[in-house]
Amino acid sequence: RHPAFARSRRLAYRSTLRLRDPANSGHLRPSQLLMLNLTDKRVSRDVGSRYDAAKGNRRGAGVRKGSRMNYSEIKYCDIANGEGVRTSLFVSGCRRHCPNCFNAVAWDFGYGAPFTKEVRNEILESLAPGYINGLSLLGGEPFEPENQRELLPFVKNVKVLYPNKTIWCYTGNNLEHEIWQPGPGRCEVTDEFLQYIDVLVDGDFVQDQYDISLRFRGSSNQRLIDMNKTRAAGRVILWQDDPIFADHSM
Repeated sequence: RHPAFARSRRLAYRSTLRLRDPANSGHLRPSQLLMLNLTDKRVSRDVGSRYDAAKGNRRGAGVRKGSRMNYSEIKYCDIANGEGVRTSLFVSGCRRHCPNCFNAVAWDFGYGAPFTKEVRNEILESLAPGYINGLSLLGGEPFEPENQRELLPFVKNVKVLYPNKTIWCYTGNNLEHEIWQPGPGRCEVTDEFLQYIDVLVDGDFVQDQYDISLRFRGSSNQRLIDMNKTRAAGRVILWQDDPIFADHSM
């Protein structure tokens, strides 16, 4: 190869490493992902190919073509299901069947549409703007084992692309008794899946404890758990809201 070509390749590779630095960019834009795929195969496998960017790159194998999970709805620019402005994905399938569930139609695992690679890429694109704080996972029940297995590679990609954005996840399962311990919310991928969640909202919706003044949850038995602090402490640490919202003084 011509020396000039080799030198340009090395420079391009160093550029991709800078792009992957969270302190430098916070996330990778789709145009940057195309650059990753065109410069270095190792970087492409690690980041770019897992995205399978909607900008025309079809080399990647980030998700299986045939999804085994359906979703009922996607809300863009959502401000009701987590801190800030978010993209919220409502997966299908739930065996808990809480009375007066707000989304009972999504109990059926077959409800809605397949969670295809095109849908995943659309969500990943929606997370790119700086004003979007992160992704929220709701249901249905994200912690049904079938759904965990499908969501795990997706949330991995979210964290690779947007390491500074948060992932909130809602579950009817109790963290200590049904997720950490054997129960309906635990399977072979649960521990890894939990590693990518920043805030877990746990507990069934209980109509008798419904409180319209609560932020980001429906009933007072449900907890907003700071999973990063919980992992560090080895015990449940609750997420702390801004005091102006916590005491309803606004």
